[in-house]
Amino acid sequence: MATVTVFDQNKKEVGSLDLSADVYEVDVRPEIMHLVVRAQLAAKRVGTHSTKTRAFVSGGGKKPWKQKGTGHARAGSNRSPLWRGGAIVFGPSPRSYEFKVNRKVRRLALKMALSSRLAGDDLMVLRGIELPEIKTKHFAEFAKGLGLEKALIVFTEVDNNLLLSARNLPGIKLLPADKLNAYDVLLYPKLIMLESAAISVQERLK
Repeated sequence: MATVTVFDQNKKEVGSLDLSADVYEVDVRPEIMHLVVRAQLAAKRVGTHSTKTRAFVSGGGKKPWKQKGTGHARAGSNRSPLWRGGAIVFGPSPRSYEFKVNRKVRRLALKMALSSRLAGDDLMVLRGIELPEIKTKHFAEFAKGLGLEKALIVFTEVDNNLLLSARNLPGIKLLPADKLNAYDVLLYPKLIMLESAAISVQERLK
């Protein structure tokens, strides 16, 4: 059981929270996290690259010249891969890059990512974030107060003031707790979790 300090948005201590060792203190295995991150990035690839083989290049139906007696090498089509304007040999074709990773492995990788952030003192739990209005300036002041330049903020309840104020700041990403994944946790050096989000993630992964 790990006990972390809960801060308010002005970085003042307002309480503490007990985090389950089964979620936030898991032994980190880089190969597991690497596998899950690779699968997630592969699933994002569009895979629409394409080239034409001889079957799809138009023209080339007529033999360019007779087989013998011209002094040229034998040729059956001017769409041969050897010719300019011809087909492509072994070129890329549309495909899916996805590969399956078991659900238990994905959950384990997320636990390991959270554990690595907690072990490195890069996980902060906040009681809440309240902004008076939708203004990037307000969120920028809040982020500056916490020393955040590149961070992932995890929440449970949607707050339009918060979402719309943070969207123009580079390096800051807001993510709902039910969408939390190992890749985003590892991508951002700082992880900020609202208290309700930390509890929600813990209940989901236990």
